[in-house]
Amino acid sequence: MIRNYLKVAWRNLMNSKVYSAINILGLAMGMAVAMIIVLWVVHEYSYDKFLPDHERAYQVRRNFNSNGDTLNFTTCSLKLADALRSKIPEMEYVSEASWMNSHGLMVGDRKLLADGMMVQRDFLRIFPFQLIEGSAAHALDDTYSILLTQSLAESLFGSGSAVGKTLRLDSRHDVRVAGVLKDLPSNSSFSFKYLIPFSYFEQTEEAVRNNRKGSFSGNAYQIFAKLKAGTDYSKVAAKIRDIELSEKDNVNSQNSAVVLQPLDRWHLYSRYENGKDSSGAIDYVRMFGVIGLLVLVIAGINFVNLSTARSEKRAREVGIRKAIGSQRRQLIIQFLTESVLTAFIALLFALLLVQLSLPAFNGIAGRVLHIPFDSGIFWLLVGAGTFLTGVLAGSKPAFFISSFNPVKTLKGTLQSGKSAAFSRKALVIVQFSCSVALIISTLVIYRQMQHARNRPTGYDPNNLIMTRLNEEMIHNYPALKNELLQSGLAQSVTLSTSPATAIGWHRDLDYWPGKLPGETVEMGVILADNDYFKTMGLQLVSGRNFSTNPDSDTANVILNEAAVKRLRLKDPLNELLTMDGQKINIIGVVKNALLESPFAAMEPITFGHSLPSTRGFMMCRFAPGADLHATIPLIAKVFERYNPAFPFDYDFVDQVYGQKFQQEIRTSKLSGIFAVLAILISCLGLFGLAAFTAQQRTKEIGVRKVLGASASQIWVMLSRDFVILVVISCLLAAPLAFYFLQRWLSQYDYRITLGPDVFILAALAAIVITLITVSFQSIKAALVNPVGSLKSE
Repeated sequence: MIRNYLKVAWRNLMNSKVYSAINILGLAMGMAVAMIIVLWVVHEYSYDKFLPDHERAYQVRRNFNSNGDTLNFTTCSLKLADALRSKIPEMEYVSEASWMNSHGLMVGDRKLLADGMMVQRDFLRIFPFQLIEGSAAHALDDTYSILLTQSLAESLFGSGSAVGKTLRLDSRHDVRVAGVLKDLPSNSSFSFKYLIPFSYFEQTEEAVRNNRKGSFSGNAYQIFAKLKAGTDYSKVAAKIRDIELSEKDNVNSQNSAVVLQPLDRWHLYSRYENGKDSSGAIDYVRMFGVIGLLVLVIAGINFVNLSTARSEKRAREVGIRKAIGSQRRQLIIQFLTESVLTAFIALLFALLLVQLSLPAFNGIAGRVLHIPFDSGIFWLLVGAGTFLTGVLAGSKPAFFISSFNPVKTLKGTLQSGKSAAFSRKALVIVQFSCSVALIISTLVIYRQMQHARNRPTGYDPNNLIMTRLNEEMIHNYPALKNELLQSGLAQSVTLSTSPATAIGWHRDLDYWPGKLPGETVEMGVILADNDYFKTMGLQLVSGRNFSTNPDSDTANVILNEAAVKRLRLKDPLNELLTMDGQKINIIGVVKNALLESPFAAMEPITFGHSLPSTRGFMMCRFAPGADLHATIPLIAKVFERYNPAFPFDYDFVDQVYGQKFQQEIRTSKLSGIFAVLAILISCLGLFGLAAFTAQQRTKEIGVRKVLGASASQIWVMLSRDFVILVVISCLLAAPLAFYFLQRWLSQYDYRITLGPDVFILAALAAIVITLITVSFQSIKAALVNPVGSLKSE
């Protein structure tokens, strides 16, 4: 019986090749989009799940009450780490860590600059990354030791064992390789290339040792923790919340609440709002998840509409089958078999489309996805999903066609009625509502990205490079700077504690004129030499710049406009502030510079006149039109003379700034691609419906032409109904898209305002696409000789 169902189903598919091709192509495209999105969503949810006991790992964060606004920070103090160890017995392990940053590694003549972390010895107990060589239990015991990832170890030492070998770190100290870590997978929230014991950080940095003795306000580190098995997270959260309140004389600590974020939520919920991790990558997962579902629904609607529209052609088949004894159940099974067979044929084409599309998708999404052909679960889910898609898409046609009255069908008096036509129109409206909503979304995402890209940066990122300096290079900085300027290799040079595209650290401001009781402000802090503003292209609004002698301005600062506004200073010059217990004097105000996210509000920044002692960033500005390909190698030779053990590694500031738009660029490209595919699938359905409508109204068209109707009038008649349906779709899609896009835009401080133009543009695009799609069939029908139309039976 099943074999017979399949035979008949295949014969019917072959008898209607055009409609079958439209159905299969539409379903294949919809299934391919859905499959790619599902692979991406599964990858996003898989982050860090490969680690054993990942559900017990947490990051310690702080909610900071800034005058009613709850800000969240990942930076914590060493005092907090010690307090968590001694006062919270439910915590099995606690590890402080430094921010990931680049350090110079040297073995013989090999020099590399790589990103790593300095972590406490329990880090590998909290996050048990796999070691290929060495012991995880004791790998970080020795202060002057290092753990390398497999790829970095091979780059430095070749294919042999690296354990026990020595390398030079930052041209300062020799460290011994205590172990080799397996390279981190792509779905890890960490991206370090090596680990160094935190004890090395304390041993070599006086500031770190001082911070260990300091207060809860010394927030410059990360803290990770692992709870004991069976521990109730909510009870621990309640115990640690007010742990910093023990510093009664510290106003900023009194406004700080300690919270834990589970490792399982780091990747998807990176953005905090009102003290809770409520958004982040999860927004894009949901967005594209909905898009995948919509595209699949659109493809399913094509199948339903074309099948029900062609029901009259198969009415006699149903009548004969019923007359010779077929039951309705058997007819339903027959039509569902055709639907499921179509779905599985579409699956084969979908897999081919996915395989061909994944390299391009990976390039846009920045992921390494592949079809897991060797996974039984994958084939089970794909098979079940395809079967379900076929059943759902074929249910309405199956139940509709099988309900035909055999007497009427054999007499030729069967009419599908207004309900069937209304149903098809409703589905077309749903289909195009989804497509128009995707068009609107694509336009809004693109405009939001362009809005931020066109935002004034406040400085000139062009013809500017930045490079990291180690302790030896900072010691030689005056001579290095002088040679670069005297030789004409650079137009201007500066050194600061922060790169050109970020704020290195933040500090709480203790006092400022007009401070309200209990009021707090956290300021960005950048220390730099007197050529910082000149090199960056920042303009002083009032006051003076730092002098050439750093010692004369150690107690002086320059604020940006955002800081002046935040502190409510009407005449800021010569006002006194207090930070870290020291009084500082305002000598100038500089224009705002967009150093952090281009989508965020301007941060208040304090610029101090002091050079870093161990690590910093040097920025070099070139003259407009300079030959950078020839200049940069010459600068590298200058660096080589002053520090032959440290590699010269640089970044173009404009390129680093451009990377801040990476997520939005990806979202814009992907949403645009999916919107085009949704429209294409919808147009396939319209093309099929237009062909069927023209075929159904062949005699009517012939009569109208005999009575004098022109080809243009026939075209208008056949196209009008479809255009009306699309206009209704636009009216329905606009308010829905407006609601969801307003919510999406609310995550950005700097954002566009939704106006009517984007909705009008999307509607016009949908109408034009509809007219182009149906015109082929309409014009073809209008040009047919009416004699042939009226003679046909």
